[in-house]
Amino acid sequence: MKKSLIALAVLAAAGAASAQSSVTIFGIVDATLQFGRGTVSDMTRLGSGGLSTSRIGFRGTEDLGGGMSASFWLEAQFFADTGLGDSTNSNNQTTGTSNATAGTQGLTFNRRSTVSLAGHWGEVRLGRDYIPPYENTIRFDPFSVIGVGGTLLHQIGSSDAVGGPVAQRSSNGVTYFLPRNLGGFYGSVQYHMGENSQNGAATENDGRGMGIRLGYAGGPVDVAIGTHRADYAAGDTRRTNLAGQWDFGVARAMFQIERARNGTLDGKGWMVGSRIPVGAGEIRAAYSVYETDLAGTPESKKLAIGYTHNLSKRTAVYTTYARLKNNAAARVALNGSSTGLGSSSSGLDIGLRHSF
Repeated sequence: MKKSLIALAVLAAAGAASAQSSVTIFGIVDATLQFGRGTVSDMTRLGSGGLSTSRIGFRGTEDLGGGMSASFWLEAQFFADTGLGDSTNSNNQTTGTSNATAGTQGLTFNRRSTVSLAGHWGEVRLGRDYIPPYENTIRFDPFSVIGVGGTLLHQIGSSDAVGGPVAQRSSNGVTYFLPRNLGGFYGSVQYHMGENSQNGAATENDGRGMGIRLGYAGGPVDVAIGTHRADYAAGDTRRTNLAGQWDFGVARAMFQIERARNGTLDGKGWMVGSRIPVGAGEIRAAYSVYETDLAGTPESKKLAIGYTHNLSKRTAVYTTYARLKNNAAARVALNGSSTGLGSSSSGLDIGLRHSF
């Protein structure tokens, strides 16, 4: 009798706990055949993430009552073609042992690793997450910066050379998000640390930074502006963009304008694009331009078009074609190919995505 009562008590407690909290395992496996063509060399390979980045994650939420909740989010990127995990950056810097070569450190929660507290007043999130302007880059790109069609604002502007080591995500961050009941207005502010010894050295503030994002979404319109700055003794990095979309019902038109600076290197670009639902699928198209102020002012222009067909809510097949043109000082190439200065490059993705 006592054992039965104990068992019932345990089940009741477990039921109460499950009513207040939940944990979800989620992920995407995306593999794509990639073809790249350039004037110097071509490439044919099996890649990962032609439509969505391959990932696995764990997230959970606990209801604390009174409109408050606590949650966690752990998300790791991996490469579907090899099974290797992607690297991360523990100090927002490009030096030291924190920047292991991808695949040599096992699976890391490099995409997101946060714990947060939320209420009617908004949300405070601690850990590794997107910097504010990169939210715009992803949200308002028809290809979500993934695959051969991803905007040059990501392909070039998010590189270490132009955007710096925190052009996409920052570690050691504290981020505050506005509540969702502000009449369509939304936003966030973030502060992150490099966590160096405060010993008076010129590099003691390396990796420290701050960003902010403000936007409005109402009816068919969604537009946001974001900016971020990180401190480095070798030269600060800055990134600012304005992006948005207009939903016409039959299609969504998108745009982005961005300016980035890494020390004395300047970069700027823009993109226009669209997503068009077609039956069980969607057509995506984008045209992007990016230039830097290196010798000769290298400039690249890319036109991309793709189609995704949903076989179910969780499985899709897709293809994307892109053509890139460089000016006389640029040599950007697609899908692992290489091309000469002033030459063109093309790329084709054909892939399969499954989410769970």
